[in-house]
Amino acid sequence: MLHVNDLTYRLGERILLDNTSFAVPDGARVGIVGRNGTGKTTLFRILLGELSPETGQVGMPKGRRIGTVAQEAPGGPESLIEVVLAADTERARLMAEAETAEGVHRAEIETRLTDIGAYSAPARAAAILHGLGFDAEAQARPCASFSGGWRMRVALAAVLFSEPDLLLLDEPTNYLDIEGTLWLYDYLARYPHTVLVISHDRDLLDTCVDHILHLDSAKLTLYRGGYTSFARQRAEKQMLLQKSAAKQESERKHLQSFVDRFRAKATKARQAQSRLKRLEKLQPIVTITEEATLPFDLPSPEKLLSPPLIALDGAAAGYDEKPVLDRISLSILPDDRIALLGANGNGKSTFCKLIGGRLPPLKGEMVASSKMKVAYFAQHQLDELRPQASPVAHVAERMPGAPEAKIRARAARFGFPGNKGDTPVEKLSGGEKARLLMGLAAFDGPHLLILDEPTNHLDIDSRQALVEAIAGFNGAVIIVSHDRFLVEACADRLWLIGGGRVKPFDGDMEDYRKFVLSGGLNQTGGRDSSREERPARNDDRKSAAEKRARQAPLRKQLAQVEARIEKFTGVIAKIDAAIGDGEAFRRDPQKAAEISRMRGEAAEALERAEEEWLEISQALEG
Repeated sequence: MLHVNDLTYRLGERILLDNTSFAVPDGARVGIVGRNGTGKTTLFRILLGELSPETGQVGMPKGRRIGTVAQEAPGGPESLIEVVLAADTERARLMAEAETAEGVHRAEIETRLTDIGAYSAPARAAAILHGLGFDAEAQARPCASFSGGWRMRVALAAVLFSEPDLLLLDEPTNYLDIEGTLWLYDYLARYPHTVLVISHDRDLLDTCVDHILHLDSAKLTLYRGGYTSFARQRAEKQMLLQKSAAKQESERKHLQSFVDRFRAKATKARQAQSRLKRLEKLQPIVTITEEATLPFDLPSPEKLLSPPLIALDGAAAGYDEKPVLDRISLSILPDDRIALLGANGNGKSTFCKLIGGRLPPLKGEMVASSKMKVAYFAQHQLDELRPQASPVAHVAERMPGAPEAKIRARAARFGFPGNKGDTPVEKLSGGEKARLLMGLAAFDGPHLLILDEPTNHLDIDSRQALVEAIAGFNGAVIIVSHDRFLVEACADRLWLIGGGRVKPFDGDMEDYRKFVLSGGLNQTGGRDSSREERPARNDDRKSAAEKRARQAPLRKQLAQVEARIEKFTGVIAKIDAAIGDGEAFRRDPQKAAEISRMRGEAAEALERAEEEWLEISQALEG
């Protein structure tokens, strides 16, 4: 069992961990969650012994092996399979010794090699590499021949192959496509030892872990269950704390009132003193304060265009007259929500460039409205932001001649209010840079919004805010993402890209998960050619597609209603905070009456929104 006792760690004047403790049972799979910058990675570095805490200690049984993905991606001349096999240092050492050992020592080595499965290890290493997107040919290539992102996959494969007793993973899906992510979900759910994984991927946190370790206000709290269970438990805890705090505040006011009224009276002085002591003993109940998540600014187009937005007929796309994709015959409607599936390297980015007007078709026909405005967001574009310039400066470039007040108001809509808007880009977090870039991309209210891996660097709350922004956007959206939660929440249609083709996928993400894990993708990441002759649509997938089409409008309505519920809840909380200042209302009874009326209206609106939410939820379940 892993024990962490009374851990304290400071980063300058800031306390990241404040006298916090937790214990993880053997074999547990623990998801670590918390806002960006709260200290999750710092906790990992303490567990690995790379940082020393100010106080406290980490306890673990002797001999336990800890493994994590190497920060430096492998890049030598060794083949991928050799790099992964070398991660099991005991196997590598024994295999080397076996070549020269003799007699009893040789027999002991062979026995140990058999015990640790040394001779089946190449097959296991190959299976892990294949699951992460490397076919047999790629596994034999030198590691140095791959890009940095692919080499990070090799580093992940190496630590998974070594099967440490405590596996530490920090955002392991960031370098994976959705196919690799689905495989990793399945692998982690069956991992035989203890896992601690930092992730903002809600689907991973619901399917792969059985505990949630929450880092908030420099304290770590362990919850049983996945993320959905954690969110429910935390909400219930928050509600109980709020009720207890309200009850205590009522008692405090009653006691204080008695003391104020009777302290000067001799006949009541003793009772007043008693109540004063009671007041001093009342320890304030600290309620859970959720930090507000800023919304994303995705302005809708001023006027929708006539359908189809884009029509492709026998089109091909590629580079230097060499097609990557061919025979594309599809259309995109003005309100489409489409997710692109398929392994990395099969043409998803090429397709996005084609429909985004950044790449002309090599042949065939592509018809798009001349009035269509396209916004394109991709992670690699973060490098296009000027490091020394502030968000306000970037916005000012898009609003020449506009008053500074309007420029700052637009920057605030992006999530950079006040002095935050003057912060140089180089000092912004990855999530803040993504928020700025997305706002700039969608600045003019595009008809088509293309989002290529938009959730990298975003925490869970920011991902939910992005889902709500997409739901409120009235144009068409194309999504490329390894985040299954985002795809399921936003996409109404799934298109599979592989083998040089782009085809609709008949089914939902659960169908696609089964398709991937059953070997439905060939080594090039497209459809398995042996399955191509099978009917493209069976009854189950047809039913799932029809169900998805029926549910799409309801899911959009549900997201909008949830946003209204959150808004009304926040308004009521602010009013209640104002009402708590009883002295202010005694001075201005008219203001008190007006605020009370506003609270009543907000409560009625909240009740109507909750009833609407229930009706839509029941309709979805039906």
